[in-house]
Amino acid sequence: MAHTRIRPFNTRDTYPEQKLDNDLCQAVAARGTMIFLRGQCPQDLDTAQSIASHDPVAQTHKVMKNIRQLIEEAGGGMEHLCKIVVYITDVRHREAVYRTMGEYIQGVHPVSTGVCVTALARPEWLVEIDAIAVIPD
Repeated sequence: MAHTRIRPFNTRDTYPEQKLDNDLCQAVAARGTMIFLRGQCPQDLDTAQSIASHDPVAQTHKVMKNIRQLIEEAGGGMEHLCKIVVYITDVRHREAVYRTMGEYIQGVHPVSTGVCVTALARPEWLVEIDAIAVIPD
């Protein structure tokens, strides 16, 4: 791995009742070019159009694809992801969102914070994720 992942863990051990399988850690030590991503929503990066689905899984796939695309456009890869903050509008969507997000961060172990909010910028959005990545020197 490009960065030092401090105290890596998997959510299946920390939240066994939630049937999650996300590789996370308590801290990341990184050096290099920092990439700060705006909160990514379930919309097309080129057209800013929201995806048609109101399903939290479909929305999370789009959000994570946007994150991957932006990190790659900056010259990095998902292995350079250091921190994510997940905003959801309904706590009942947490497991679906985190399971889907886990498909994109398997083996990466970023730091993660989750927040439940009353609303996002558009009423049809159920999830927004912001991220920080660091491309090593």
